[in-house]
This record gives sequence, C-alpha cells and structure tokens, in this order.
Amino acid sequence: MRTLIALLALAGAVVSAMALRVHYSTDTEPCSINEKWDCGIVNHSPFAEIAHIPVATIGIVGYLALAVLAFKRRRAWLAGLAVLALGFSFYLTHIERSVLQVWCLYCVISQAIVALLTVLSLGWMLAEQWSKRRTQRQG
Repeated sequence: MRTLIALLALAGAVVSAMALRVHYSTDTEPCSINEKWDCGIVNHSPFAEIAHIPVATIGIVGYLALAVLAFKRRRAWLAGLAVLALGFSFYLTHIERSVLQVWCLYCVISQAIVALLTVLSLGWMLAEQWSKRRTQRQG
C-alpha cells in the first residue's frame, strides 16, 4: 500500500509541477481548451498564490511530504495530511467553480489524486488499527 500511495503522491507532484510551469509561463497553454477550461486563467489569478508562494509549489511540497510519510509508514500523519490536503483542494475547487468560473485540467487531476490518496491513507491507517486490535484480543 505504501508504494501505491507514494507513487500516487509522486504523480501529484508531477501534475503540480506542470501547473507551476503554467503559473510562470506567458505562452498559450495546451490545457487552455475553451472559455471554461483554461489553466492559464486559473494559474495567473490572484488565487494562484498564498503569501507570494504559488499554490502549485505548495502542492509539490505537500505531495512529496505525503510520499515520504507513506514510505516511513507514518499512517496517522499521512492520513491527517491527506485530509488537510483534500480540504485545501476543496477550497481551491470552490474558487474555480464559484469565483473564477473556469476550470484548470491540472487542478482537477490533482483533486482526483488527493481524493484517492485520502481514501487510501485512511483505509491503510484503519486497517493497521484493526489489525492491532485483533492481535491484542488474540494475545
């Protein structure tokens, strides 16, 4: 499970790196599909930075932290960080839907990865707790 979670987290870091490239680019982006799907609008908006740090950079760091926690088998920390990341991702999705009214393909992919990471990490943590309880009852 840890390998799967770590690989998903690394995939998320790659997607965030692609969004970061858009953040600093002035070219027309391949993910600028139409007026409702445009990564450039999203990644150049005032919501694309927090304290002058690109949200995509925060994503890269967060995904790498999730990968490290998975490899170290820190299940509770992993699940906690994944839940926080999912909450932050929901906030960003709200900004895209309700404020900007434009979607970023990379952001949507990241949202799916974070949701999957959250489910897997919570499941992994609960499976460990269940296993420990079962072992204690048998012992």
